Amino acid sequence: MDLPVNLPEKLYLLAYDPRRGRTTQHSSLNLLLQAASLTELLRRGLVREDGRTPVARTRGPEASAGLDPYSARLLEQIREKRPHGWSWWVGHARSAGRDQPIRRVRDGLAEAGWIDLRPHRVVGLFPATRVTLKDVEVREALADSVAASLKSPLSRVDPADAALTALVAAGRLRVALSPKHTREYRGRIAKLAPAAGPVPKALRTALAWRMANHAAEGAVIG
Repeated sequence: MDLPVNLPEKLYLLAYDPRRGRTTQHSSLNLLLQAASLTELLRRGLVREDGRTPVARTRGPEASAGLDPYSARLLEQIREKRPHGWSWWVGHARSAGRDQPIRRVRDGLAEAGWIDLRPHRVVGLFPATRVTLKDVEVREALADSVAASLKSPLSRVDPADAALTALVAAGRLRVALSPKHTREYRGRIAKLAPAAGPVPKALRTALAWRMANHAAEGAVIG
């Protein structure tokens, strides 16, 4: 079965709940997708770590062939901006507008034919987009790869699957990995995490920052 190649595309599909007919964890999904894009760039050798900072490598256009549109855009941003740490880049994900990872990755999947997008209105008033999977088995296959990475011999786990599972665990993507299984396989997840480099730790930090900021804003409003 053909599956998406890039980590942001895989993670978006894993965040989709077929029973509810929509993606889940919108409050944190932008950060998860940003982390997935950073990991994809790192895995492909398009960025390297320099003093705990991602730095874009100077490589020919063939190196980024097949890269999803959002990750390609993020690579250009890393090239253009002054150096920042991994947590900064994860937290830099837009949370609204057309440039947010959710919309960019979603639109790329639609263009590639993995999902359908249909406009509709919530309660008949507010414009929204309904997402449907073209093939539910694709999402099931991705979920199976996460499960297999936790149980198969470590030497047989594909590095991309290891990185994906580490991101799912760090981002607490419950629809793909329950809290119970995250606790049960904590030791195995720690062994898979190096496949994603420093990004899972950066994702946990960015999520903690986001939660702290929301709590602070709520306290001020209250």
